[in-house]
Amino acid sequence: ADGLQEPLETLSNLSRAYWSFVSCRLWEEGCEEIELLGQADALDFAALSAIGEEYLGLLSSWYCSVGVCCETGDCRISNNVTGLELDLRRRLHGQHLAKEVVLKAVRGFLKTPKPEKPLVLSFHGWSGTGKNLVARMIMDNLYRDGVKSECVRLFIALFHFPHAKLVDVYKGQLKEWIRETVRHCGQALFIFDEAEKLHLGMVDTIKPYLDHYDSVDGVDYRKSIFIFLSNVGGNAINRVTLEFWQAGRNRQEIAMEDVEHRIRAETLTSPESGFSYSRLITDNLIDFYVPFLPLEYRHVKLCARDAFRFRGIKHTAEMLDELARAMLYIPKEEKLFSAQGCKSVSQRINYFLP
Repeated sequence: ADGLQEPLETLSNLSRAYWSFVSCRLWEEGCEEIELLGQADALDFAALSAIGEEYLGLLSSWYCSVGVCCETGDCRISNNVTGLELDLRRRLHGQHLAKEVVLKAVRGFLKTPKPEKPLVLSFHGWSGTGKNLVARMIMDNLYRDGVKSECVRLFIALFHFPHAKLVDVYKGQLKEWIRETVRHCGQALFIFDEAEKLHLGMVDTIKPYLDHYDSVDGVDYRKSIFIFLSNVGGNAINRVTLEFWQAGRNRQEIAMEDVEHRIRAETLTSPESGFSYSRLITDNLIDFYVPFLPLEYRHVKLCARDAFRFRGIKHTAEMLDELARAMLYIPKEEKLFSAQGCKSVSQRINYFLP
């Protein structure tokens, strides 16, 4: 009890100053309280924000210090690596490399007390192969509120940065969004969907935040996580997968050394890529190029099974086969890989509804 006295008194005094100031500035009530505290002339609305942040930060720290909070010390962060492992095993199909690399990368990063730099992952593969699914798993298992968490920022290239003529404006906005997010949440997560459609030069704008710096403009980014999702590199991944099939080898035998260098080369040189000749690549700031292999008929059936279960719809093996057969498969001769992956599976089950 004696150990709680000092933080409680500090909270009480700070709370009193904060709410007296709010009352005085907004409703012109309680100003005499502010004057008694000697703050009437010194404070303004910028100070109001600072006091509020200090108050909430101190309250959160004290709340966690007495054991009511979570192990991370920040109630917004759950870091449920066990849950991530279960989700990857149960819900991600046909992606042995992505399962292994993502789990090891995230687990190792979170176990490092003082990382040298942020964790940077780049997901590559055709549409519908699971890139967004894995990104969502990471959000949901590392953060209490998932995508709604104030620690998470999701950027969609053509939605957030649609106009090429406004690139300079977007660069400033992006830097500010990242800085403010990390300033309020040390372990922030940034996801860039359709990263290949980012305007040239935008990726390099955030390079300092991904590099080996203790801080940038007074902010430490080393506990942050950056994930880029891209279709670029998908053709290289598919060629490797097809070559293994043609050689009579199991796709499970595909290793990172078979594909990662090809993904890096295609991403660096592709004229359609926002990463074209980016310093994120040339300076080796991307920790892992994670390949998402093209999905086969059997994987589509597993996706269909999951979709039926999620909707609570009873299904049969015949229904799964019928749905899987309706997908387009390529190459034209082999008809081996689903051209859409599992992307439209959840919509196609509506066909089976009465």
